Amino acid sequence: MRGSDFAELKAFSAVVERASFARAAEHLGLSPSALSQTIRQLEERLGTRLLNRTTRSVAPTLTGTQLYARIAPLFREMAEAVDEASAAAGRTRGALRINTLGMAARQVIAPRLGRFHRAHPEVALDIVVDDGLSDIVAGRFDAGIRVGGRLEKDMIAVRLTPDVKMVAVASPDYLAHRGTPRTPVDLHSHACINWRLQFDGSAYRWQVEKKGKRLDVSVEGPLVTNDSDTGVAAALQGLGIAYAFERTSVDEHLARGQLVQVLGDWSITRPGLFLYHPSRRHFPPALRAFIDCMLDKDQTD
Repeated sequence: MRGSDFAELKAFSAVVERASFARAAEHLGLSPSALSQTIRQLEERLGTRLLNRTTRSVAPTLTGTQLYARIAPLFREMAEAVDEASAAAGRTRGALRINTLGMAARQVIAPRLGRFHRAHPEVALDIVVDDGLSDIVAGRFDAGIRVGGRLEKDMIAVRLTPDVKMVAVASPDYLAHRGTPRTPVDLHSHACINWRLQFDGSAYRWQVEKKGKRLDVSVEGPLVTNDSDTGVAAALQGLGIAYAFERTSVDEHLARGQLVQVLGDWSITRPGLFLYHPSRRHFPPALRAFIDCMLDKDQTD
């Protein structure tokens, strides 16, 4: 294979994997026009169209899909071989794509980014915040972070955080005007801030538990959101009662008296956060380094 052939196929793979000429060009260190020219040269050389392009999207044709399916494993094998050789020489390098829940990005990844970069400056992180439970294999991610109960099948899982309780909270002003609910049934007469579940679009039914008795409560109120920070902000401003995870920003607001926990004897424990990745014959050194950092096994600062 000529060097130009390899470069063209690598460019084609980058476009397919990122579904964008702009993102692929940035990854390859090329201008979008230079990348477009490279793809045209490959298509002309093969005598067939590989990509369908519009002003808003790019996707492989049937021929392009078949070509990518053949060459992608080869590129992954080569990348893993290079990573292993670098690791053997005491260097960790390469690109690492992580698909993560928003709360995991805020609570686990963001506080450790500086330490990870200082320890592994040749690893380029691509962090995609996605609360829609995307398929990480189809999305060509190296790993994903989800709550424990939502792991995909045939994945290796690594626990990142302990299990966590959910708490119902409201502002003192709201409770002064509307009163304090004493039982889950009382929620039907209160304004509640609810979650929109991204994976199916439905509204979350609040699950609460006391002494082994579990209830699912449908609530209504002035706001439904798929972002927990927005829900907490609404509760702080007196819009209603929010249901949120402990050990988040909620704890700070409770400590300051800005929020008050209600229904304290009714709660539920949810699985903690897990990082999961496909089982591989070659485990990428960059992923191992990332996991160690998330678990604070690389404390060097």
